Amino acid sequence: MSTKVYFSRTITPEKVLELYQMIGQTLPGKVAVKLHSGEKGNQNFLGPDFWKPVIDFVGGTVVECNTAYDGERNTTEKHTKLLKEHGWSRYFKVDLLDAEGPDLKLDYPQGKVLKENYVGKDIVNYDSMLVLSHFKGHPMGGYGGALKQLSIGVASSYGKAYIHGAGHPEKKWDTEQDLFLESMADAAGSVVEYFEGNILYVNVMKNMSVDCDCCAVAEDPCIADIGILASTDPIAIDQACIDLVYACSDPGKPHLIERIESRNGIHTIETADALGYGSREYELVEVE
Repeated sequence: MSTKVYFSRTITPEKVLELYQMIGQTLPGKVAVKLHSGEKGNQNFLGPDFWKPVIDFVGGTVVECNTAYDGERNTTEKHTKLLKEHGWSRYFKVDLLDAEGPDLKLDYPQGKVLKENYVGKDIVNYDSMLVLSHFKGHPMGGYGGALKQLSIGVASSYGKAYIHGAGHPEKKWDTEQDLFLESMADAAGSVVEYFEGNILYVNVMKNMSVDCDCCAVAEDPCIADIGILASTDPIAIDQACIDLVYACSDPGKPHLIERIESRNGIHTIETADALGYGSREYELVEVE
């Protein structure tokens, strides 16, 4: 049976909440809300005003982790300051999961490349997770969506280097590309397994640049906004976004597709599907 992916071409904060509610599943206990807080200088990330209705509805805590590269989010002190500057701390409880070590190791023996994953240790304080993803291109992954949020996003600073290096953090910037993509799929699977099904996903196809929200200097969006998607399945929701890009008639789509294909971005989805914690098969349910 294919997973339902709810989709609306209307992009508003209220519509995010509406699609989330259409999933029909309640997130239990203390809810971690994983999103991208935006690198300093980035113009494309989706800010607190956009996500506020759904975060308020679930009563969640915004969670982030420090980065493994230079910038304004690679130390707890700088990242905490930027979370305030971008308005997250004004609206929500905020938790840097890896603010202090040691990291939490998640064993994942079935992984194709990684048999373990390192995440911010504060994840143990949460019973469920809402993954809010800004779908767009990515300089390394080809695209960024739910699977990237689960993997690189939830990983600690060390864990990010561990994924990028396919288990060898010292090689984080010169690993063979497919090994990196497979490592992301493994890491995402470990987080899905940790929460035992208590994760829901929203992807928003807006402000779609070929660059990530982690880029301080990012290209402007190259393709018109497409819509909002919501699902219980991180693989299905990412595949649906990819399919919508290919199906659209926007003249800017070749630029985004080139970014996805040149990095073999679909391989993350292929690997995740093979690992079996979701499926590329889905039913797109379009709503007004």
